[in-house]
Amino acid sequence: MAVLSHQHYPLKSLLHPVPTCQHQHRSHSVRVTTCSATSSTNLKPGSNPNQLVIEPRLALSSTTSTTTAAKSSPPLLNDPALQSTWAHRAWVATGCSTVLVSLAKSIAAAASSHIWLEPMLAGYIGYVLADLGSGVYHWGIDNYGDESTPIFGSQIEAFQGHHRWPRTITRRQFANNLHALARVIAFTVLPFDLLCNDSTIHGFVSMFAGCIMFSQQFHAWAHSTKSKLPPLVVALQDAGVLVSRSQHAAHHRPPYNNNYCIVSGVWNEFLDKQKVFEALEMILFFKLGVRPRSWSEPSSKWIEEA
Repeated sequence: MAVLSHQHYPLKSLLHPVPTCQHQHRSHSVRVTTCSATSSTNLKPGSNPNQLVIEPRLALSSTTSTTTAAKSSPPLLNDPALQSTWAHRAWVATGCSTVLVSLAKSIAAAASSHIWLEPMLAGYIGYVLADLGSGVYHWGIDNYGDESTPIFGSQIEAFQGHHRWPRTITRRQFANNLHALARVIAFTVLPFDLLCNDSTIHGFVSMFAGCIMFSQQFHAWAHSTKSKLPPLVVALQDAGVLVSRSQHAAHHRPPYNNNYCIVSGVWNEFLDKQKVFEALEMILFFKLGVRPRSWSEPSSKWIEEA
């Protein structure tokens, strides 16, 4: 083994007192060094092949290294990215308002016409289709695109991080978790509130939009422990009204390509048994030549870190 010659760096001495005899007083300094060796034989002229080399310890200093380290680390408990801002709260309040107005118009129109069955049936259909919609959307951002994708990039990046640290969603504050969907719902439902008075249409719109907007909260509850959930939420999960903890846990186990629906989960068994998403992946592959991530995963981005 040959040792490369490097620039020398000053050492800090750690002084430790040494027991002395009765008539003598001596002190010895102990020096701690970091040494390295390589197998290279390209030595500078005049260098000593037996020379110890002292190297400085290098810290992460570049922006790239820091960014990489940040992306590979889970969010901290007090991370601002998990906290709600006033903008988040405003969007959630706006989204909830549009949904409540739609629901109120449905009830008012049904009361004036004395027709209740159609709005209630429409609301139930909206609830069922919201679960299907959540599954299709979840499947899409799990398998296609990346953080640079227009419009959906931030959500794709967030869901990829969610696979590595799934319990982080339980530490997100309420408005922080819902604001993105609330913004979409506000713009979508508002035209119905202004232009439509039909009880059946509003019965469908209010239930569908409400379930979609709160799907991320249902998702967060599916990652929480039973002891930390309100008894009503646990009862709704056990009854199948909301996606259960055990059902969604299967989505975070290999092969990571099932149980995408996160409202009630009622569609999961059908979609997985009939291989609906696998058929869609084949169609997109042969038409567009795009491979879904589920064909080559799991990778480190999908495997949960302890």
